[in-house]
Amino acid sequence: LQQCRGLRLSAPAAIQVTVRDALNQALDEELERDERVFLLGEEVAQYDGAYKISRGLWKKYGDKRIIDTPISEMGFAGIAVGAAMAGLRPVCEFMTFNFSMQAIDQVINSAAKTCYMSAGSISVPVVFRGPNGAAAGVGAQHSQCFAAWYGHCPGLKVVSPWSSEDAKGLLKASIRDDNP
Repeated sequence: LQQCRGLRLSAPAAIQVTVRDALNQALDEELERDERVFLLGEEVAQYDGAYKISRGLWKKYGDKRIIDTPISEMGFAGIAVGAAMAGLRPVCEFMTFNFSMQAIDQVINSAAKTCYMSAGSISVPVVFRGPNGAAAGVGAQHSQCFAAWYGHCPGLKVVSPWSSEDAKGLLKASIRDDNP
């Protein structure tokens, strides 16, 4: 109709990107940029992530960089922390951040405090990532928000993106950071 009236159509000023796609782009770009980066968590590989954040990454990077784990948060969080201490840059994805409570000893006592406890000689470049807070239909086991709690733990940096641009930039910055 606008063309019939002689009006010109122009391209949108910016392409809209969902938070899901922004997180996927950030992971893809960081996996491409640094071979030390890898992703581990429940259903992140063959299933493409419970919320499809890791869609396509397993096919592109394979089993050594995109790793499905059993339902054992304490176990795979510990693997991520150890890998980070050994010089890798793991992104440890919790299907929902409520499940991070199963791994709280690894997150708080191993990852967050190591830099301080070692007088700065050991860095732990790990990212713990996942959805956090209330959502419809997911019940009490999935709807708490632990951001403020984790934010009060020395050694942890907690980010809460507002937009897809925030999500992408904050995830990339987190992966490049030398501590959790």
